[in-house]
Order: sequence, then structure tokens, then C-alpha cells
Amino acid sequence: MRTSRTVVAVRLGAAVLLGAALLAGCGPAGASDASMSRAPSDAPTATGDTPAPPPPSPSQSPSQGQSQSQSPSRNDAAETLVRVTRTGGFAGQTHTLVVKGDGSWTRLDVKAQPTGTGKQSPQELDALRAALAKADFAHLPRVSTGGPVIYDGYAYTFVHGGFEVASDQGSMPPALTAVLDALPPFTG
Repeated sequence: MRTSRTVVAVRLGAAVLLGAALLAGCGPAGASDASMSRAPSDAPTATGDTPAPPPPSPSQSPSQGQSQSQSPSRNDAAETLVRVTRTGGFAGQTHTLVVKGDGSWTRLDVKAQPTGTGKQSPQELDALRAALAKADFAHLPRVSTGGPVIYDGYAYTFVHGGFEVASDQGSMPPALTAVLDALPPFTG
């Protein structure tokens, strides 16, 4: 039993690392390398005046609400709505689903190469959005554990709204199961 828990823990860790690796290239929307490396200076200027504080950042932490007067920095249809990576199973395979805001989706293999595409119907997209909202990613545990071990089961990593959560199949919270049910299939 101890060995099986170790295997599940290793698979779950691998899923989290894979999710982090896939997101490593993602930066803030519209940010350039130069703007990401700049730090505001509190040093006085040549005239002796202290510079004004920098303007507020357009990006907000996921827990802050966005003002209605702010316009999105990118087209909602092009933004990723949710990314889910599934690892394990009998064959030990890794598959990732990326669903965009307009319902278009792409399946990726372990090397992040596309293996299929499609688009959800408006009803399917509404169901996915409702499941994601109900899941309340901000309040989910980052790693769900404690459920029964499912041999040759799957480990999942979900990325949505700036949050990443992971769970193995036996510890999946019901809210994440509803998200899985609203997704396109991982294989096709």
C-alpha cells in the first residue's frame, strides 16, 4: 500500500511539474521583456525631486475584482479559459486540453504538439464556464489528496483564472469532476 501511494504521489508531482513547465513561457498579457524587467526607481532625479510613484499595474491578482471601466488587454476569444493536463492511466500517457474563451480547443501530446482541435457549441461552452465558476479555483486546495488510491488512475492539473490545482482521480473534488465532465475528450 505504501508503494502505491508513492507511485500516485510521483504521478501527481509529475503532473504538477508538467503543468508548470507548459506555463513557463506564459507572461502577463501584452508585456514585453523590457517592461517585465524594469523596476520603478525611488531614487531622486537630477533636479532633486522624488519621482512620482509608477501608475497602477494593469494586471491584478486573481483575488481582486476587475473594474467594469477597464478594457481587456487581449481579445477574450484568444485567451485561454482553462488548461487541463491528464497523466497516468494504464498506458501512462500524458494529454493536455487547452480551451480558449471562444470555445475552440486543442489537444496536446506530451511534447506539447497538437493532436486535435475543435470547437465547443455555445451550450457546451456555457456549461464549462458554469462548472469553472462553481469550482471556485481560488478556494480549492492546490493539491487534493486523501482519497482512495486508484491503480492505473489519472492525475490531473487544472489551470484557470490564474490558479493551478492538482488532484489524482481518487481525491478529485466534485467541483473539478464537473469541470472534467464539461471538457472535450482528452483523446479522439
